[in-house]
Amino acid sequence: MRAAITMAFTIALSGCGILSGAGPYRLTIAAEESYSDPRYEVVDLDAKTIGGYMRPAVPELTSTVSQLPVSNVFLIPGDVISLMISDSGQEGALFSPLSAGGTNFPQLRVDADGKISLPYVGELKVSGMTLPDVERSVRQRLKGKAIDPQVHAAMVGDLSGSVLVAGGVKTPGRFSALQGPLTLLDAINQAGGPVLEPHLVNVVVRTGSQVYTYRYQDLLQGNNQPVPPRSEIVVERARQRFVAMGSVKTPGLHDLPSASSSLLETLGSVGGLEESKADPTGVFIFRLVEDDPANPHAIVFRLNMRNPESIFLAKQFLMQPEDAIYVTNAAVYEWQKIITPIVQALLLGQRF
Repeated sequence: MRAAITMAFTIALSGCGILSGAGPYRLTIAAEESYSDPRYEVVDLDAKTIGGYMRPAVPELTSTVSQLPVSNVFLIPGDVISLMISDSGQEGALFSPLSAGGTNFPQLRVDADGKISLPYVGELKVSGMTLPDVERSVRQRLKGKAIDPQVHAAMVGDLSGSVLVAGGVKTPGRFSALQGPLTLLDAINQAGGPVLEPHLVNVVVRTGSQVYTYRYQDLLQGNNQPVPPRSEIVVERARQRFVAMGSVKTPGLHDLPSASSSLLETLGSVGGLEESKADPTGVFIFRLVEDDPANPHAIVFRLNMRNPESIFLAKQFLMQPEDAIYVTNAAVYEWQKIITPIVQALLLGQRF
C-alpha cells in the first residue's frame, strides 16, 4: 500500500512539471542536429571558429559634418508673414515713409484659400509663392496708388518650413526653421532628445514623396542629414532585443546592452549564470540567419564556459538582434529535481 502511494505521488509530481526544464537538454541539441526539421548547424565556439562572428573594431572618429543646402520656402495655408510697406510721397501718402519705419502689417496669416488681405491691395493669393514673389506682387498691386512703394516681407510663423518630431522623444511637437535649415539632430534635440539609449533608436523621416530610415547611432557618428521643410520625423524603438532562457538570473526579453554587444556583456546584463543550477558547459546561442528569406538558416552556437579561454571568446562573440541565449541545467540539479519529489513521497508514505 505504501509503495503504491509513493509511486502514484511521484507520477503526479512528474505530471505537474516538477521534472521538466525550460528547454532542450544539452546532449539533445547536439544529437538532433542532423535529424531536426528544419535543420540547424551546431558551431562550437573556439579560437578556430570564432573568426566570422567577432565584434567589429571600434569605428574611427570622422570629421564629416552635414551639408545644409538652403532651399526656397514656398508659402502654404497656415503660414504667418509680416509686411512693411513704405511710400516716397510726402503729403497724403498711403503709407509712412521709409525714414519713419514705413507702415507695418505684423501678422498676416495665409488663409485656407492661400490668400492674404491688405489695404489698397485687396486679396492676394500667395500660396506657392516665395517671400520675394510676395514683395513683387504687392508692389505691382500698388502701382498708380503709391509713389515708388518699397515692400519687405518676412516669415513670422513657418508652417511651410517647420518639421514635426513625434515618437520616443521627451517633448514631441512641431519646430520652426526660422533660424535656418534644420538637420535631423537639430530637430530631435529641439524635441528634447530620444528617451532611449542611442543604439536602441531608429529615426523615420517622411518628406511627402519619400520615406527614409536612419539609425540614430549613425547620425551621431557623422552621418547627420538635412531635413526638407514640412517633413515628419518619427523616433521609434529599434528591434535590438534578445531572449535569455534557462539557468540565468533574469530570464526574459531584454534590450541589447550596447550597439555591438558581446556575449559576455549580454550575459552580464541578465546577471550571469545561475550558479546553483547552471551547466557551464551548456551555454547556447540560437540564431536564425535570414540572408535569403525563402530559405532561412538556423545556427546554434555552443560555448563551454569551463574552459579558461571561454571568457575571451565570449568577449569577442558579437550578439545579433533576436538571438536567444539558453543555458542548460547541470546534471546534479536535474537529479535533485528527480530525487526531491521521490524523497517527499517516501516521507509521506511513512505516515500511512
